[in-house]
Amino acid sequence: MIIPVILAGGSGTRLWPLSREQYPKQLLSLVDDRTMLQNTVLRLTSFEGVGNILVLCNEDHRFMVAEQLRAIGVPDASIVLEPVGRNTAPAVAVAALKALEMSKDAVLMVLPADHSIEEVEALHKAIEAGRDLARNDFLITFGIVPKSPETGYGYIRKGEPVSDNGTSGQAVSIAEFVEKPDAATADLYLKSGDYCWNSGMFMFRADRVLSELERFVPDIVTSCRKAVDEGRKDLDFFRLGKEAFSACPSDSIDYAVMEKTDRGAMIPLSAGWNDLGSWDALWQVGQKDAQGNVIRGDVLTHDVKNSFLHAESRMIAAVGIENHVVVETADAVLIAPRDRVQEVKKIVSQLKTVMREEAAIHKKVYRPWGSYEGIDLSANFQVKRITVKPGARLSLQKHFHRAEHWVVVRGTALVTKGSDEFILKEDESTYIPLGIVHRLENPGKIDLELIEVQSGSYLGEDDIVRYEDVYGR
Repeated sequence: MIIPVILAGGSGTRLWPLSREQYPKQLLSLVDDRTMLQNTVLRLTSFEGVGNILVLCNEDHRFMVAEQLRAIGVPDASIVLEPVGRNTAPAVAVAALKALEMSKDAVLMVLPADHSIEEVEALHKAIEAGRDLARNDFLITFGIVPKSPETGYGYIRKGEPVSDNGTSGQAVSIAEFVEKPDAATADLYLKSGDYCWNSGMFMFRADRVLSELERFVPDIVTSCRKAVDEGRKDLDFFRLGKEAFSACPSDSIDYAVMEKTDRGAMIPLSAGWNDLGSWDALWQVGQKDAQGNVIRGDVLTHDVKNSFLHAESRMIAAVGIENHVVVETADAVLIAPRDRVQEVKKIVSQLKTVMREEAAIHKKVYRPWGSYEGIDLSANFQVKRITVKPGARLSLQKHFHRAEHWVVVRGTALVTKGSDEFILKEDESTYIPLGIVHRLENPGKIDLELIEVQSGSYLGEDDIVRYEDVYGR
């Protein structure tokens, strides 16, 4: 049985301001109407012999991950919550331990959640070849056949062909893993035909990769076993033991195992792959107009060429630019030459240094019950637009430093205020004094939308005392 393992814990800072810590690129719709996570999962659901999907993600993203899987008809995926990021070797170790609970013969197909693959049939053929090799105790990585001298990827040098009773296709041994090269070296790699891009996709038997991890990095396996043993079910999620997993060394599966094992193999893959690691990468895969521009949203141009323009909340007007990226969100605008977009991470570092919230969250913040969006903020007051999904409810809570005034503009609200419980309909309102226990709930069949006006000496999101919460926060 093949167990797809989707690694969905990244932060995607190179795609700021669209991708942020609390809403990273794997949860965004960047290529089509589906998110990167959804497309990754859907590539595998049609492959014969695939078992339940295993997703590893940051616990802060758990409800968004679950909702996106439910939206594409995959509600029974196993979602494992990582309390901290520890790179891919611990993630694979945890996945192997969990997969062996499902099947002693489980074969893991490990995929990052934020890649684009245009030719799914080619991927399926590579998976078929990888399954045959994995059953014979090989540890497989999928190397992308390069089409250009990219400096943003690591490379893998091909070794000798792997013999596997004729079922291995073009699989080769791994001669060498190579770090990201400079432009001249990348050009030599491309011309030689001896190198593939390191895709970060892997395939191996769960018991085999676990034994190799125990051989080379036993401390990682020890920590992960303890984290799984001390883990617990939390609603539809499995929450790893925080102390044990936090103590686990951080390492990639490449360094921990693939560079050391004598059973490594690489399957070259040509399938229209892109890791969408920058705005320039999105320009490369996007649908271009006659001037070579990729345009999304409300955009007007004059004499603009070979540029990427993305508008989220207002119109972008551009004149006389070429080879540029312009990305607009409700609270930030990025402008950069296409050949310098890798430097966006330096802006994110500056934001974190001065503790600007734009590094982590959007003006629209997603919660398991819906979302809220800041409309106005000043001394001692702020205004939010709150959306609550049908059947959802916020926690029973109170605040020490602020009062709230709610006005329903769409749908129906069930309000708990102190010992009272009552219904509010459109154009009706209520006032929640400071210190009063309260809750908001949507008993209807359409989204509940309301305007909330907060007033008080402190308006931070951490001014919440929760008494009851269906989401376990």
